[in-house]
Amino acid sequence: MKRNHVGLLGATSLVGSCILQQLVTEQWQITAFSRKPMESNREQINWVQLNQAGAKPVQNKYGPALWICVAPIWTLPEHFSLLLTHGAQRIVILSSTSRFSKTASSDSGEQAIAQRLTDAEETIEIWAKEHDIEWIILRPTLIYGLGSDKNISEMARFIIRFGFFPLLGPADGLRQPIHAKDVATACILALNTLNIKNRTYNLTGGETLTYQEMINRIFSALNKKPRFIRIPRWLFQLTISVLNWLPRYRHWTAAMAERMNRNLVFDSINLQQDLRFQPGSFILSKADLPLEQNRI
Repeated sequence: MKRNHVGLLGATSLVGSCILQQLVTEQWQITAFSRKPMESNREQINWVQLNQAGAKPVQNKYGPALWICVAPIWTLPEHFSLLLTHGAQRIVILSSTSRFSKTASSDSGEQAIAQRLTDAEETIEIWAKEHDIEWIILRPTLIYGLGSDKNISEMARFIIRFGFFPLLGPADGLRQPIHAKDVATACILALNTLNIKNRTYNLTGGETLTYQEMINRIFSALNKKPRFIRIPRWLFQLTISVLNWLPRYRHWTAAMAERMNRNLVFDSINLQQDLRFQPGSFILSKADLPLEQNRI
Protein backbone atom coordinates (compact mmCIF):
# COMPACT_ATOMS: atom_id res chain seq x y z
CA MET A 1 0.00 0.00 0.00
CA LYS A 2 1.62 3.23 -1.19
CA ARG A 3 1.72 5.53 1.82
CA ASN A 4 2.60 8.94 0.38
CA HIS A 5 -0.40 9.46 -1.90
CA VAL A 6 -3.91 10.13 -0.58
CA GLY A 7 -7.27 10.87 -2.15
CA LEU A 8 -9.36 13.49 -0.33
CA LEU A 9 -13.12 13.91 -0.70
CA GLY A 10 -14.56 17.09 0.84
CA ALA A 11 -11.28 18.92 0.36
CA THR A 12 -12.87 22.39 0.35
CA SER A 13 -14.70 21.91 3.66
CA LEU A 14 -13.46 23.33 6.96
CA VAL A 15 -11.87 20.05 8.06
CA GLY A 16 -10.78 19.32 4.49
CA SER A 17 -8.76 22.54 4.29
CA CYS A 18 -7.06 21.67 7.59
CA ILE A 19 -6.23 18.19 6.31
CA LEU A 20 -4.75 19.65 3.11
CA GLN A 21 -2.46 21.94 5.10
CA GLN A 22 -1.23 19.11 7.31
CA LEU A 23 -0.73 16.69 4.41
CA VAL A 24 1.29 19.27 2.48
CA THR A 25 3.45 19.90 5.54
CA GLU A 26 4.02 16.15 5.89
CA GLN A 27 5.05 15.90 2.22
CA TRP A 28 2.12 13.84 0.96
CA GLN A 29 0.93 13.83 -2.64
CA ILE A 30 -2.78 14.67 -2.61
CA THR A 31 -5.51 14.09 -5.16
CA ALA A 32 -8.19 16.46 -3.92
CA PHE A 33 -11.77 16.25 -5.18
CA SER A 34 -14.28 19.09 -5.40
CA ARG A 35 -17.57 19.72 -7.20
CA LYS A 36 -16.22 23.13 -8.21
CA PRO A 37 -13.20 23.74 -10.45
CA MET A 38 -10.17 24.48 -8.30
CA GLU A 39 -6.60 25.59 -8.92
CA SER A 40 -3.59 25.04 -6.70
CA ASN A 41 -0.27 26.81 -6.44
CA ARG A 42 1.20 23.73 -4.75
CA GLU A 43 2.59 20.95 -6.90
CA GLN A 44 1.71 18.39 -4.21
CA ILE A 45 -2.02 18.94 -4.77
CA ASN A 46 -3.82 17.69 -7.87
CA TRP A 47 -7.41 18.97 -8.01
CA VAL A 48 -10.06 16.85 -9.71
CA GLN A 49 -13.58 18.16 -10.34
CA LEU A 50 -16.51 15.89 -9.55
CA ASN A 51 -19.75 16.09 -11.47
CA GLN A 52 -23.10 15.79 -9.68
CA ALA A 53 -23.21 12.05 -10.17
CA GLY A 54 -19.62 11.52 -9.05
CA ALA A 55 -16.40 11.48 -11.03
CA LYS A 56 -16.31 9.51 -14.24
CA PRO A 57 -15.16 5.95 -13.45
CA VAL A 58 -11.94 6.02 -15.47
CA GLN A 59 -9.60 3.19 -14.52
CA ASN A 60 -6.47 4.52 -12.82
CA LYS A 61 -4.21 1.83 -11.43
CA TYR A 62 -1.83 4.54 -10.24
CA GLY A 63 -4.49 6.30 -8.21
CA PRO A 64 -4.26 6.67 -4.43
CA ALA A 65 -4.83 3.55 -2.34
CA LEU A 66 -5.37 5.63 0.80
CA TRP A 67 -8.42 7.89 1.12
CA ILE A 68 -10.02 10.35 3.51
CA CYS A 69 -13.65 11.46 3.19
CA VAL A 70 -14.74 14.54 5.12
CA ALA A 71 -17.65 15.31 2.82
CA PRO A 72 -21.08 14.49 4.32
CA ILE A 73 -20.89 10.74 4.90
CA TRP A 74 -24.18 10.08 3.10
CA THR A 75 -22.61 11.36 -0.14
CA LEU A 76 -19.82 8.77 -0.11
CA PRO A 77 -21.88 5.98 -1.76
CA GLU A 78 -22.11 8.25 -4.83
CA HIS A 79 -18.37 7.79 -5.20
CA PHE A 80 -17.99 4.05 -4.62
CA SER A 81 -17.13 3.52 -8.30
CA LEU A 82 -14.55 6.31 -8.08
CA LEU A 83 -12.85 4.60 -5.14
CA LEU A 84 -12.86 1.21 -6.84
CA THR A 85 -11.44 2.46 -10.13
CA HIS A 86 -8.62 4.16 -8.25
CA GLY A 87 -7.83 0.96 -6.37
CA ALA A 88 -8.78 2.20 -2.90
CA GLN A 89 -7.52 -0.07 -0.12
CA ARG A 90 -8.12 1.99 3.01
CA ILE A 91 -10.41 4.92 3.83
CA VAL A 92 -11.01 7.16 6.85
CA ILE A 93 -14.52 8.62 6.94
CA LEU A 94 -15.99 11.43 9.01
CA SER A 95 -19.46 10.84 10.45
CA SER A 96 -20.91 12.56 13.54
CA THR A 97 -22.08 11.87 17.08
CA SER A 98 -25.35 13.44 15.87
CA ARG A 99 -26.13 9.87 14.90
CA PHE A 100 -26.88 9.38 18.60
CA SER A 101 -27.67 12.85 19.97
CA LYS A 102 -30.38 13.72 17.41
CA THR A 103 -32.15 10.37 17.27
CA ALA A 104 -34.75 11.42 19.84
CA SER A 105 -34.88 15.09 18.79
CA SER A 106 -38.22 16.88 18.84
CA ASP A 107 -37.38 18.18 15.35
CA SER A 108 -38.17 15.78 12.50
CA GLY A 109 -35.42 17.27 10.35
CA GLU A 110 -32.82 16.43 12.98
CA GLN A 111 -34.21 12.92 13.33
CA ALA A 112 -33.80 12.53 9.58
CA ILE A 113 -30.16 13.60 9.81
CA ALA A 114 -29.51 11.00 12.51
CA GLN A 115 -31.09 8.33 10.33
CA ARG A 116 -29.05 9.40 7.28
CA LEU A 117 -25.86 9.10 9.31
CA THR A 118 -26.85 5.65 10.57
CA ASP A 119 -27.85 4.40 7.13
CA ALA A 120 -24.68 5.75 5.53
CA GLU A 121 -22.40 4.11 8.09
CA GLU A 122 -24.11 0.76 7.61
CA THR A 123 -24.00 1.03 3.81
CA ILE A 124 -20.30 1.89 3.82
CA GLU A 125 -19.39 -0.95 6.18
CA ILE A 126 -21.20 -3.49 3.99
CA TRP A 127 -19.64 -2.13 0.78
CA ALA A 128 -16.13 -2.03 2.25
CA LYS A 129 -16.41 -5.62 3.46
CA GLU A 130 -17.59 -6.79 0.03
CA HIS A 131 -14.58 -5.15 -1.65
CA ASP A 132 -11.98 -5.92 1.04
CA ILE A 133 -11.36 -2.25 1.78
CA GLU A 134 -10.16 -1.23 5.24
CA TRP A 135 -12.23 1.50 6.87
CA ILE A 136 -12.21 3.73 9.93
CA ILE A 137 -15.24 5.87 10.83
CA LEU A 138 -14.66 8.85 13.14
CA ARG A 139 -17.62 10.53 14.82
CA PRO A 140 -16.63 14.01 16.01
CA THR A 141 -18.66 16.03 18.46
CA LEU A 142 -19.11 19.79 18.07
CA ILE A 143 -16.52 21.01 15.51
CA TYR A 144 -15.29 24.60 15.63
CA GLY A 145 -12.44 26.66 14.26
CA LEU A 146 -11.13 29.26 11.81
CA GLY A 147 -14.31 31.31 11.97
CA SER A 148 -16.10 29.21 9.38
CA ASP A 149 -17.78 26.43 11.35
CA LYS A 150 -21.55 26.19 11.79
CA ASN A 151 -21.44 25.95 15.57
CA ILE A 152 -19.26 28.28 17.64
CA SER A 153 -18.85 30.82 14.83
CA GLU A 154 -22.62 31.11 14.40
CA MET A 155 -23.00 31.72 18.13
CA ALA A 156 -20.28 34.37 17.94
CA ARG A 157 -22.05 36.07 15.04
CA PHE A 158 -25.27 36.15 17.04
CA ILE A 159 -23.46 37.82 19.95
CA ILE A 160 -21.78 40.33 17.63
CA ARG A 161 -25.11 41.20 16.03
CA PHE A 162 -27.40 41.29 19.06
CA GLY A 163 -25.04 41.83 22.01
CA PHE A 164 -26.44 38.97 24.11
CA PHE A 165 -27.11 35.24 23.96
CA PRO A 166 -30.44 33.59 24.89
CA LEU A 167 -30.45 30.61 27.23
CA LEU A 168 -33.12 28.10 28.11
CA GLY A 169 -32.98 27.28 31.82
CA PRO A 170 -29.58 26.78 33.48
CA ALA A 171 -27.90 25.69 30.21
CA ASP A 172 -25.82 23.19 32.17
CA GLY A 173 -25.67 20.44 29.57
CA LEU A 174 -22.11 19.23 29.01
CA ARG A 175 -20.22 19.68 25.74
CA GLN A 176 -16.89 18.50 24.28
CA PRO A 177 -16.05 20.91 21.41
CA ILE A 178 -13.17 19.89 19.16
CA HIS A 179 -11.11 22.12 16.89
CA ALA A 180 -11.14 21.38 13.15
CA LYS A 181 -7.34 21.08 13.19
CA ASP A 182 -7.60 18.34 15.82
CA VAL A 183 -10.19 16.54 13.69
CA ALA A 184 -7.80 16.75 10.74
CA THR A 185 -4.94 15.37 12.85
CA ALA A 186 -7.09 12.45 13.99
CA CYS A 187 -8.04 11.64 10.39
CA ILE A 188 -4.41 11.51 9.29
CA LEU A 189 -3.38 9.47 12.33
CA ALA A 190 -6.17 7.00 11.62
CA LEU A 191 -5.03 6.73 8.01
CA ASN A 192 -1.44 6.04 9.07
CA THR A 193 -2.17 3.60 11.91
CA LEU A 194 -2.36 0.56 9.66
CA ASN A 195 -2.74 -1.98 12.46
CA ILE A 196 -6.16 -0.45 13.22
CA LYS A 197 -8.92 -1.20 10.73
CA ASN A 198 -12.68 -1.65 10.43
CA ARG A 199 -13.44 0.36 13.55
CA THR A 200 -15.69 3.22 14.62
CA TYR A 201 -14.54 5.83 17.11
CA ASN A 202 -16.08 8.81 18.85
CA LEU A 203 -13.89 11.89 18.48
CA THR A 204 -14.18 14.49 21.22
CA GLY A 205 -12.36 17.60 22.33
CA GLY A 206 -9.93 17.52 25.23
CA GLU A 207 -12.21 19.38 27.64
CA THR A 208 -15.74 18.89 28.94
CA LEU A 209 -17.62 22.03 29.93
CA THR A 210 -21.18 23.25 30.35
CA TYR A 211 -23.08 24.92 27.54
CA GLN A 212 -23.11 28.23 29.43
CA GLU A 213 -19.36 28.10 30.08
CA MET A 214 -18.82 27.44 26.38
CA ILE A 215 -20.77 30.61 25.56
CA ASN A 216 -18.89 32.50 28.29
CA ARG A 217 -15.65 31.75 26.47
CA ILE A 218 -17.08 33.03 23.21
CA PHE A 219 -17.92 36.33 24.92
CA SER A 220 -14.39 36.42 26.36
CA ALA A 221 -12.78 35.77 22.97
CA LEU A 222 -14.87 38.64 21.56
CA ASN A 223 -13.69 40.88 24.42
CA LYS A 224 -17.27 41.30 25.57
CA LYS A 225 -18.83 40.96 29.00
CA PRO A 226 -21.16 37.92 29.08
CA ARG A 227 -24.77 38.96 28.74
CA PHE A 228 -27.42 36.27 28.88
CA ILE A 229 -31.19 36.46 28.67
CA ARG A 230 -32.98 33.43 30.05
CA ILE A 231 -36.30 32.88 28.37
CA PRO A 232 -39.02 30.21 28.64
CA ARG A 233 -39.41 27.49 26.05
CA TRP A 234 -42.48 29.00 24.38
CA LEU A 235 -40.67 32.30 23.87
CA PHE A 236 -37.61 30.47 22.61
CA GLN A 237 -39.76 28.73 20.01
CA LEU A 238 -41.22 32.07 18.95
CA THR A 239 -37.75 33.64 18.75
CA ILE A 240 -36.45 30.77 16.63
CA SER A 241 -39.40 31.09 14.24
CA VAL A 242 -38.54 34.78 13.78
CA LEU A 243 -34.81 34.11 13.35
CA ASN A 244 -35.59 31.49 10.72
CA TRP A 245 -36.56 34.34 8.40
CA LEU A 246 -32.88 35.37 8.38
CA PRO A 247 -30.85 33.17 6.00
CA ARG A 248 -27.97 32.73 8.45
CA TYR A 249 -30.28 31.33 11.14
CA ARG A 250 -32.56 29.31 8.89
CA HIS A 251 -31.15 26.03 10.23
CA TRP A 252 -31.70 26.93 13.91
CA THR A 253 -34.39 24.88 15.64
CA ALA A 254 -36.14 24.83 19.01
CA ALA A 255 -34.56 21.42 19.55
CA MET A 256 -31.16 23.13 19.67
CA ALA A 257 -32.35 25.12 22.67
CA GLU A 258 -33.72 22.01 24.36
CA ARG A 259 -30.28 20.40 24.15
CA MET A 260 -28.72 23.24 26.15
CA ASN A 261 -29.64 21.26 29.26
CA ARG A 262 -28.73 17.81 27.94
CA ASN A 263 -25.33 16.20 28.31
CA LEU A 264 -23.83 15.46 24.90
CA VAL A 265 -20.79 13.62 26.20
CA PHE A 266 -19.09 10.70 24.48
CA ASP A 267 -16.26 8.35 25.36
CA SER A 268 -13.23 8.75 23.10
CA ILE A 269 -10.62 7.01 25.26
CA ASN A 270 -10.24 4.13 22.78
CA LEU A 271 -9.41 6.51 19.96
CA GLN A 272 -6.95 8.46 22.08
CA GLN A 273 -5.18 5.27 23.12
CA ASP A 274 -5.19 3.55 19.73
CA LEU A 275 -4.01 6.61 17.80
CA ARG A 276 -1.93 8.15 20.60
CA PHE A 277 -3.95 11.28 20.09
CA GLN A 278 -4.55 14.07 22.58
CA PRO A 279 -7.03 16.78 21.49
CA GLY A 280 -6.74 20.31 22.80
CA SER A 281 -8.92 22.18 25.27
CA PHE A 282 -11.62 24.60 24.15
CA ILE A 283 -9.55 27.70 23.43
CA LEU A 284 -10.68 30.32 20.93
CA SER A 285 -7.98 32.31 19.16
CA LYS A 286 -8.56 35.40 17.04
CA ALA A 287 -8.35 33.18 13.95
CA ASP A 288 -11.30 31.14 15.23
CA LEU A 289 -13.63 34.14 15.29
CA PRO A 290 -15.84 35.25 12.37
CA LEU A 291 -14.20 37.61 9.90
CA GLU A 292 -16.56 40.44 10.80
CA GLN A 293 -15.15 40.43 14.35
CA ASN A 294 -11.56 40.43 13.11
CA ARG A 295 -12.28 43.59 11.11
CA ILE A 296 -13.37 45.48 14.21
